[in-house]
Amino acid sequence: MIQNTLIEALGIEITTLEKGKAVATMPVDERTRQPFGILHGGASVALAETVASIGAYELVNQETEAVAGLEINANHVRPKSEGMVTAVGTVLHQGKTTQVWDIKITDEMDRLICVSRCTMAVIKRHK
Repeated sequence: MIQNTLIEALGIEITTLEKGKAVATMPVDERTRQPFGILHGGASVALAETVASIGAYELVNQETEAVAGLEINANHVRPKSEGMVTAVGTVLHQGKTTQVWDIKITDEMDRLICVSRCTMAVIKRHK
């Protein structure tokens, strides 16, 4: 599912996936930096929504339901110019039609780079 997607293009790798929690890493390099040489806020948001989406999908009936991002916000609290960032997403609310995820993105020294909240829609799959 990841081949030929934004996930692959940004170098995002899922490292942990369990009920209610998802973890992924992303390099800070030429693919994810903005013109001033620091991590692009959009790349951080893409990482955050990836973690929320994959985590949310683990919590639904995959034969009859799918998930899609409904709303996301992010606060970029520290710049990062190279290395690796890690996003840890945890479910805050798991309802029948929505899920709310908290995502914290940190660097290799566990410093907070970005904090995000993502609301996922749970949608019925049409056969």
